[in-house]
Amino acid sequence: MRHTWPMILVMIVAIVVLAIVNLLIGSVRIPMGDVCNILIGNGHNEIWQNIIWKSRLPQALTAIVAGAGLAVSGLQMQTVFRNPLAGPSVLGISNGSALGVAFVVLLSGKIGGVALSRLGYLGDAAMSVAAIVGALAVMILIVWISQKVKGNVTLLIIGVMIGYLANAIIGVLKFLSPEEDVKAFVVWGLGSFSRVSGDEMVLFVVLMYVLLPLSCLLVKSMNLLLLGDRYASNLGLNISRARLLVILSSGVLVAIVTAYCGPIMFIGLAVPHLARAIFKTSDHKILMPATMLCGAALALVCNLIARMPGFEGALPVNSVTALVGAPVIAAVLFGRRKDEIEE
Repeated sequence: MRHTWPMILVMIVAIVVLAIVNLLIGSVRIPMGDVCNILIGNGHNEIWQNIIWKSRLPQALTAIVAGAGLAVSGLQMQTVFRNPLAGPSVLGISNGSALGVAFVVLLSGKIGGVALSRLGYLGDAAMSVAAIVGALAVMILIVWISQKVKGNVTLLIIGVMIGYLANAIIGVLKFLSPEEDVKAFVVWGLGSFSRVSGDEMVLFVVLMYVLLPLSCLLVKSMNLLLLGDRYASNLGLNISRARLLVILSSGVLVAIVTAYCGPIMFIGLAVPHLARAIFKTSDHKILMPATMLCGAALALVCNLIARMPGFEGALPVNSVTALVGAPVIAAVLFGRRKDEIEE
């Protein structure tokens, strides 16, 4: 507890520094003084103003809230299922989003001759709505199943099966679709923080700033769930209701992030382990805000690497998150194993 607040302060400073670096560095390097002038409204270079206001600042804000949302979702899944390998996609909710987008990108082109994804802003809006509808449909199915199934392991297996089923349908749609539509769907599946701009970015940030504090209301229930169902029930916790609320919270966070950014992998899986290692606690009163901060910081790092000078355009975010997240998990697990051996 003694080092918690200093570490939280360090994480906040790190996020601010990383956000500033995200504004400075890219394929076009903009000096710090000019970035400050642009942000306060005194910029004179119109090209640099467009880069900051329409590209880099929306990307940085999107990365912060998306990283925080995915990290919290991963923490909730790992707590509910008491499984260190559980992540935001464990119940097939991300696959549901992908299936919704597949219907828009692949099936609409097959039926109507022109895929909705090619219709500019209308296509982007259709993809976002389809991703949310697909994710919520799977989430409703999972919630209904959770009322019928008592065991977490059984629910976990059913979620994985739903994910496989969604992937199978997507595979069939890919096989039947034109090459251009398949390419558009694959590009969406690589994930990106750069898709969100303008009014969409404002709506996305506002939604996440509402949902993330609401997820903190489940901290007490999550702490009790860690004690085991029998002990938590003896302490007065309604296990079924608590599990349902945590799954709903996690599912909505994943649905919104996937709708706007595409399926972003590894952040939800890696960040909770990183937060536990840094803050050395399993108390969700500390772990929840710590996970948000770590998720935001890691997402900014990944976004920065994806836009490093020397790359034409930007690397797929999922490639970067895997490269950064896999070593993080390996280091945390090896460190935990070392501690267990020493004990």
